[in-house]
Amino acid sequence: MAQPSNYWKQDVLPLSILMLTLVATECTIGIIASGIVMAVNTVAWVQKKAISITRILLLLSVSRIGLQSIMLIEITSSIFNVAFYNSVLYRFSNVSFVFFNYCSLWFAALLSFFHFVKIANFSYPLFFKLKWRVSELMPWLLWLSVFISFSSSMFFSKHKFTVYNNNSLSNNICNFTMKLYVVETNVVNVSFLFISGILPPLTMFITTATLLIFSLKRHTLNMRNSATGSRNPCTEAHMQAIKETSCFLFLYILNAAALLLSTSNIVDASLFWSIVIRIVLPVYPAGHSILLIQSNPGLRRTWKHLQSQIHLYLLNRF
Repeated sequence: MAQPSNYWKQDVLPLSILMLTLVATECTIGIIASGIVMAVNTVAWVQKKAISITRILLLLSVSRIGLQSIMLIEITSSIFNVAFYNSVLYRFSNVSFVFFNYCSLWFAALLSFFHFVKIANFSYPLFFKLKWRVSELMPWLLWLSVFISFSSSMFFSKHKFTVYNNNSLSNNICNFTMKLYVVETNVVNVSFLFISGILPPLTMFITTATLLIFSLKRHTLNMRNSATGSRNPCTEAHMQAIKETSCFLFLYILNAAALLLSTSNIVDASLFWSIVIRIVLPVYPAGHSILLIQSNPGLRRTWKHLQSQIHLYLLNRF
């Protein structure tokens, strides 16, 4: 059963400019944060100090830089180029957007999986065996996730658009005139994109993050029961790790839900929800990259050094 969904192109410019400004700000912050992660891990790679987590962070940062660049191109082109949705550029940006998004989901899930295996403490033979072999398995899992992401994203090169000009619609936000772009969305296709590209990494991330939080909480309680002093640095470190993992989990689920709504064209008939989805999508890659910097001493030092260099440049400039 086909369900129509609409891509809007409105003549009220201020609303478009406001949305462009918000998305551009989010993407710029995300690109800078991901660039720091990429630079630090590239240096480690060149110096032959690459370990599993270095590979994961490097690929994750590259995928996010690509994703946020595509977001900027897409939203700028859709606002200022009337024929964008009928162009080859749209088809390319659509496939690239899905590919980088799926890669980002998979790499983040594998990062969560790696942290879970290395940090969590469960007394099961299979878990101990996994601890020893996870570093050997990780390169294969990374390339497998790239292959799955690429295969799934090719599905989005098949969209066909029918264009209707000069259709006037009213919305509860404001009255506007818009060009209506119709995409037929098949329920089977929506199920396919969810099962192939979103559900597996989402399940992996939720499972590993939840088990890691459970393991850290259990270990924290044991440390508190055996502690003699009022403050324990190890306990505080565990609590900080629990907070960070919980925040990662929230952002990941929010992004997966927004991505499903965006790629399935379910909410595009609503101007309000189209704007919300466009603003929400860049939040996760930017927010997660910033949290990675804050939680990693090496990345945090690089970020502070960059801030000081920018501050000195501005002082000398002005």
